[in-house]
Amino acid sequence: MATCSSMALQRICDPMLPELSRVFQAPISEVSQVISFFAIAYGLMQLFYGPVGDRFGKCRVVMLATIGCSVGSLLSALSADLPFLVAVRVGTALAAAAIIPLSLAWVGDVVHYEHRQETLARVGLGTMLGITAGQLFGGLLTDTLGWRWAFALMAAAFATVSFLLWQQLKHLEPVAPPAHAPVGFFRQLGQVAHNAWARTFLSLALVEGATVFGVLAVTAAHLHQVHHISLTLAGGTTALFGLGGMAYMATAKITIRRFGEVGLARYGGMGFGCAFLVIAFSPWWQLALPSCFVAGFGFAMFHNTMQAKATQLLPKARGTGVSLFAGFMFLGQSLGVLVLAELFNHFSSPSILGADALAVCALGLFLSRAIATRNATQADHA
Repeated sequence: MATCSSMALQRICDPMLPELSRVFQAPISEVSQVISFFAIAYGLMQLFYGPVGDRFGKCRVVMLATIGCSVGSLLSALSADLPFLVAVRVGTALAAAAIIPLSLAWVGDVVHYEHRQETLARVGLGTMLGITAGQLFGGLLTDTLGWRWAFALMAAAFATVSFLLWQQLKHLEPVAPPAHAPVGFFRQLGQVAHNAWARTFLSLALVEGATVFGVLAVTAAHLHQVHHISLTLAGGTTALFGLGGMAYMATAKITIRRFGEVGLARYGGMGFGCAFLVIAFSPWWQLALPSCFVAGFGFAMFHNTMQAKATQLLPKARGTGVSLFAGFMFLGQSLGVLVLAELFNHFSSPSILGADALAVCALGLFLSRAIATRNATQADHA
């Protein structure tokens, strides 16, 4: 529930952009700051939460973060102008940054690598459900009750999750500390900087954020502007992306064993890219319905593999390792949203989405080759 709420909070503004542009009388490139600045703050805070989670307990930090998100969502609903909304979204991101990375790192602490990807897929069900809920309710409430009610819904959801997490804390078994005391945070960063695989992996996370999450943020606006469908229908269509991811989570055990890490990366990236080529160039918006579903399934295959590798980036300080991964990914998202929103002012949205789709195909092929080379040494199975 925590990861679902966190991802919904990130995606809730996607279908709102045209309405926010109208209400605040600002271009799409300016109102998209509610997404891009959120992602920048989210990414930068990973450098803080990784060591904090390793030091004070990942689940406890997640609980405190959900309280902050509840307060931030309430303030977002009360925003009187665009600068205040952007500022509050940044403040909310400072809290939200802890939730998903530390949840994944906690799984890495308690689940052996052979079963970790399957477990991460089950935990990821909340993340994919959050993408669906954010896209759907962001568009539905904006079209009906108004965009402020979408943030009010998020405030209530986080308040509920905070209470449930507080109840669960006393039932959790403490995680055994690593066999060797972790080195200092800056020394950990030095280890990452000198590790060729870590540099490659974090670069891939940056590109993933820019291409996948960047294009997802503008898909609803593309459908609304090109096909002239309502924000509710555009948001509901893009919400099928999350349902596709949920379908992967439901079949993860079979899919992982059938394709392995290499196949998941290759076919996941290509599936996402091909689906978005259809979304970009099809003259019928109805084809976006199955395409968003297929794109979500492909993304989940690709991203689940990235998550499993991220848990082994720094095994002795897993919170820091996973947080670095998340930080680079969301830094990429912020850059992607800014660049794509600016390109919307100069190029047609089909050409932008099409170019992005081809980039994701190339990303999947590159990751699959990199994993095949690394798996030959069994480097991540220790």
